[in-house]
Amino acid sequence: MKKSFFILAMSTFMAGFVFTSCKTNVEKEADAVENVQDAKEDLNEVRNEAVADTVAQSNNSEWEAYKTQAQASITANEARIADLKKEINKVGSKLDASYKKNVDALEQKNMALKAKIDGYKASNQSDWDSFKREFDSDMTKLGDAFKNLTVNNEK
Repeated sequence: MKKSFFILAMSTFMAGFVFTSCKTNVEKEADAVENVQDAKEDLNEVRNEAVADTVAQSNNSEWEAYKTQAQASITANEARIADLKKEINKVGSKLDASYKKNVDALEQKNMALKAKIDGYKASNQSDWDSFKREFDSDMTKLGDAFKNLTVNNEK
C-alpha cells in the first residue's frame, strides 16, 4: 500500500512538474526577443568601450608628442635665460636692474610652464583641448616676452 501510494504521489508530482515547466511558443518567443535585446545592448556597450579606448590611446600618443615638443621648447627657453644671465654678469655691461628683473620674471614663467606640463594628467578630450589651447597661449606669450626683452635691449 505504501509503495503504490508513493508511486501515485511520484507520478502526480512528475506530471505536474512536466506541465508547469513547459512553455508555450509565445513565452519562448518572448524569451528569445528579450535575449536578442540583451545581446544588442551588450554589443553596444562593447562598441562604446572600444571607441573610448581608441580615443584614449589616440589622446595618449598625441599627449606624449605634445609633451616632448613642449619640454624641448622649455629647455630652449632655459638655455636662452642662461645666456641672458651671462650677459647681465659681464663686466662692463650696461644692463640695468629692470632688465635683470625681466629676465628673472621670464625664468619664473618658464618654470611655471614646466611644472604645468609635468603635472598635467589628461582626464578627457575637452580637458585636453582646453589645456593645449591655454598652454600654447602661455608659450606664445613667453616667446613674445623674450622677443620684447631683446628689442628693449637693442634700443
